[in-house]
Amino acid sequence: MKSLLMILFSVILVDNLVLSKFLGICSFLGLTKNLKNSMGMSLAVTFVMLVATAVTYPIYYYLLAEFGLGYLDNLVFILVIASTVQVIEAIMHKTMPALYNALGIYLPLITTNCAILGVMFLNIDQELSFAQAMFNGLGAGLGYMLAMFLFAGVRERLEDANPPEFLKGLPLALISAGIVSLSFMGFKGIVENLFA
Repeated sequence: MKSLLMILFSVILVDNLVLSKFLGICSFLGLTKNLKNSMGMSLAVTFVMLVATAVTYPIYYYLLAEFGLGYLDNLVFILVIASTVQVIEAIMHKTMPALYNALGIYLPLITTNCAILGVMFLNIDQELSFAQAMFNGLGAGLGYMLAMFLFAGVRERLEDANPPEFLKGLPLALISAGIVSLSFMGFKGIVENLFA
């Protein structure tokens, strides 16, 4: 259980996909102008990460790797993620039409969100067990949500700022993202010593 908690907290704070590995930047920069939209996107991404991890793990280890078809992992992972997103999109369209409309183009883009695909590959590269992979997927989703939540707050504060003209918009957002990313480096020693 200790190793599972270590994986969970590490991927949320230290190895955050957005702030440390720079995966999922397109939705991070595109949807953090509004807290509600960023949280909706985060929940959808977290759910897709968990479902995709649960489905791709056995497919990879018991089918692809078993029969020497590991080279098809990219194709299979994208198909699983795309199918999961289609189901979520249909459910959101019926149950949460306001959020569905607010997410607009970003919802179908979850299919190609490199953060989700990155988790699938990290699970294999790190040779995690199924339970560890699920905790890694959960932590990655929660870390993504934390980054989106924090940066949505930063972006709201930036709207009230009066920066020089050349920094307005994306340049100031990128500088702010870099500063938020640097702040997460301080968690490295905490997480390592927390479970020692």
